[in-house]
Amino acid sequence: MKAYVIPNEHARGLDAIELADMPTPAPTPGHVLIKVHAVGLNPVDYKLAEGGNENWTYPHILGLDVAGEIVEIGEGVEDTWKVGMRVAGHGDLRYNGCFAEYVNAPAYELALIPDDVEYTTAAGLLCSALTAYQTINRKPNLNLVRTALVHGGSGAVGGVAVQLAKMHGITVFTTCSTRNVDYVREHVHPDAIIDYRTQDVDERVRELTDGRGADLIVDTVSGEEAERDLGRLAYNGQLVTIVDVPPVSAAQMFGGAMSIDVVNLGGAHASGNPMEQHDLGTMASDVLSMVSQGQLDPLITGVLPFSDLVEGLHSLAEHKVTGKLVVDFDA
Repeated sequence: MKAYVIPNEHARGLDAIELADMPTPAPTPGHVLIKVHAVGLNPVDYKLAEGGNENWTYPHILGLDVAGEIVEIGEGVEDTWKVGMRVAGHGDLRYNGCFAEYVNAPAYELALIPDDVEYTTAAGLLCSALTAYQTINRKPNLNLVRTALVHGGSGAVGGVAVQLAKMHGITVFTTCSTRNVDYVREHVHPDAIIDYRTQDVDERVRELTDGRGADLIVDTVSGEEAERDLGRLAYNGQLVTIVDVPPVSAAQMFGGAMSIDVVNLGGAHASGNPMEQHDLGTMASDVLSMVSQGQLDPLITGVLPFSDLVEGLHSLAEHKVTGKLVVDFDA
């Protein structure tokens, strides 16, 4: 089978990726073999190409987000999964991935794709959408959340997080750069947009919350931005970070009665906790259902052929992408 690989332990970076002939894997216990129809591209993909992982064997196949068809079932897989089912799942970065014609995937991560959802749409609803799902529907207590600041509304995580927060009736503000304001207004629909290049984020949050601060902040940017977010929180405020944990003193946390949560989506694979592992499939089922019912826009802004996969990763690495990029293996 054809696959995009990091050829050896000394090769690093996007320019080191090769299209190679690899043996088609057999499904191992607890896994299914999937014929790949589409994959999602994520920042973590180019970061792994640049940094590698100590668990890899080589050549290593990249790719985490897969949508495809089950063609073979391994030993010990629940009989709810059948050959021919259309499935999607977010993979384990320690092992060979899905930038290939076939992938061996653990059954616990999978969700059934609704009949009215295309493979490309399903592939775009995994790493980014599941991360967004955790920032809104898993980590925070939403009982007293009236206002939320979601950073990076033009990105795949931020754009979905804004939509999910609004489903809960929360007033949502989002940050983005000047060039993305129109995109965010047209496709993401927050209650307010903060252009961080021309506006003071602290000042705008105070204005939008009548000086109270935001009840919930989702930081998708950096540890430095998350540290600034601590000063933007309301009393009893909650910060959810997907990038880094900000330094905070006990006095600061206690004085503001604040809480900090961290999202590490892929860590569930290595956690050894079967409930957390199966939740990957549960969350994927939820977001796929939302799209099927017209409640959620996956914000897919580009669909590339298999031959342009590496070019797509370059676009992500160069921060040229709004929304989500996917690769259609059937194009």
